[in-house]
Amino acid sequence: MKRVAFSPDFSDDELADAGKTDASFHGSARRNRRERGGLSEEGREQTRRLAERLSHEKIVAVYASPLGRTLETARILAAPHGLGVQTRDGFREISHGHWEQMTRGEVEKKFPEEAAEWEKDPYTFAPMGGESGLAVTARAMPALIELVRAHAGENILVVSHKATIRLLLSSLLGFDPRRYRDNLDQKPAALNIVDFRDATRARLALFNDTSHYDKGGKAIPKIPEARLSKWWNDRAGA
Repeated sequence: MKRVAFSPDFSDDELADAGKTDASFHGSARRNRRERGGLSEEGREQTRRLAERLSHEKIVAVYASPLGRTLETARILAAPHGLGVQTRDGFREISHGHWEQMTRGEVEKKFPEEAAEWEKDPYTFAPMGGESGLAVTARAMPALIELVRAHAGENILVVSHKATIRLLLSSLLGFDPRRYRDNLDQKPAALNIVDFRDATRARLALFNDTSHYDKGGKAIPKIPEARLSKWWNDRAGA
């Protein structure tokens, strides 16, 4: 038995959730604002609380996407264990191609047909120059399986991104990957734990847990709103 803990970094989508900016498409191709900007103080505090929560666990290795903000998150989590952070390109964020830097409204106005196709099936459709969910799974899953095999009977921590983690979990657990944006949520610095019997058999033990947000352990995630998925945003059927 081996255990893998996953945690997403603080994406710009989460700033939108807090009402600080419009939700926009920022994936692995972006190399400006996200790379320059580090975690907010709130983000560091929530990550420090997760680090404290995990400080007594026997974690032997920490892996992360090479994105700057993700590395900062991973280093905070690795510090109590005296570990360095090892990067894996397979865990990087999804690339949205020529949508990068654009808000959802801008994409819908400039590329309405692409936006409609992506809303219907983000797993197989990709904007020009970008990645589909399938492409992300095809690079992230081999990276994960390699680590599972390399750390037999050991606990490791992977710090990645919201979309990448949701796609991995969909594949591991047999969920319909076309609905990964609708049915699975991820808060920044949340804790997900997957137990592996071997490289092909996995069990979800903990999902999107943010109890460390509150020092008393009473935090409950808010109902998902202002996400890029319209499934939750459409009030017509509410």
